[in-house]
This record gives sequence, structure tokens and C-alpha cells, in this order.
Amino acid sequence: MASTVIGSTIVIDGEISGDEALVVHGTVKGRIVLQERVEVAPDGVVEATIAAPVVTVHGTVAGDISASERAELRAESQVIGDIRAPRILIADGASFKGSVDMGG
Repeated sequence: MASTVIGSTIVIDGEISGDEALVVHGTVKGRIVLQERVEVAPDGVVEATIAAPVVTVHGTVAGDISASERAELRAESQVIGDIRAPRILIADGASFKGSVDMGG
């Protein structure tokens, strides 16, 4: 599976959409809508809404997350925003402020 990497010195302000997986090491502001997984690396900062099947956060997200399969907040991650996903993993050490909607 192809994946796009946003480097640590890159700043994107706008909308990212497509069918590839995305790994964010830099900064994204705006909106991310993908048909594949989104991973926010430990040095990644996302100030955007994220919609994807699987969203994994190691870094920082300020914005709502909508995952059709699962959302994972790993240790050391910082998330401020609402999460909507059928399966949610919040690891020990993660920081989360917002609400959770698991559907149903």
C-alpha cells in the first residue's frame, strides 16, 4: 500500500484528500479526508478535522477525528477534540480532552 509522508519541516494549510495512506511528521492545518489510514507521527501536529477508516495518533491533534473502523491514541499523544469511531484505543500516557461517540 502506497503512503504519502509529510516531512517534519513541511506546513500544509488547506484540505488533503485522496486514496493513499498518510503519515504526518510536519504540520497540517485545515481538513484531512482519506480513504486509507492516517498516522500522526510523534513529531506531527494536526490542527484539522480528520476523516479516515483508521486514525493513529502518536503526536498532537487539535480537531475532531472521525474513523469508520478505529481510532488509536498512543502513549504520549495529545488530542483535543471529539472522536467518533466504532472502536477506540486510548493508551496509558495519552492526553485526551473531548467527547467520544462509538455509535450504536
